Amino acid sequence: MSLFDLTGKVAVITGSSRGIGRAIALRMAEQGARVVVSSRKLDACQAVVDEIVATHGAGRATAITASISSKDELARLVQQTNDQLGPIDILVCNAASNPYYGPLAEITDDQFRKIMDNNILSNHWLVQLTAPQMIARRDGAIIIVSSIGGLKGSPVIGAYNVSKAADMQLARNYAVEYGRHNVRVNCIAPGLIRTDFARALWENPATLKAATSTTPLKRIGEPDEIAGAAIFLASDAGRFTTGQTLVVDGGVTISSGALGD
Repeated sequence: MSLFDLTGKVAVITGSSRGIGRAIALRMAEQGARVVVSSRKLDACQAVVDEIVATHGAGRATAITASISSKDELARLVQQTNDQLGPIDILVCNAASNPYYGPLAEITDDQFRKIMDNNILSNHWLVQLTAPQMIARRDGAIIIVSSIGGLKGSPVIGAYNVSKAADMQLARNYAVEYGRHNVRVNCIAPGLIRTDFARALWENPATLKAATSTTPLKRIGEPDEIAGAAIFLASDAGRFTTGQTLVVDGGVTISSGALGD
């Protein structure tokens, strides 16, 4: 049996109707998991479910809508998953938001709170709602999709970066609390990935050139390249890894910036 096999596991992935979340859902299904595709829009979720079912057969995926801003909706997401597929083995907190682009000094209180609520508090809620059943079975993997922004400062996405740094600490703290129950909690910190969420950063040729000029691999990443990290952390391949932030960024955070063309 492969170390990366997820056969029989139930995986809930938020923000999985597109981008990184969709890639993780597709790849986890490929490894045998039964997948819950979740975001706010049912049609978008169902399209991913249909794609999984067409490849792997009926019963391998289901769509359950939920807004990460609502604790009640997240509780319903967990309950409906339990009712339809059974206990949750893998939780991927991928959904996030960034409603503000500009100096941190000028952000409004409402904008700041929305970023913190959607990117930190919602993950905290989901862990609280999901971990008890993992603890009861003494097995589970929780993955939070953070960002290399949590390791750096920025003149334009400072609040987002603050939230992503907090996600890393959220994972570390829960890893300490749940380790004795054999429940692992980790983060993935992607660099710039070709998603709709980051479109403003890669669609502009000048911005794209600036972003890739200091990246050792000389390109941005693709959603599927984050999915592999999620498979590792969710599977037996990562069973001794907890409380960590796995950086997947093409090397940009270790570059001096003096790479040449």
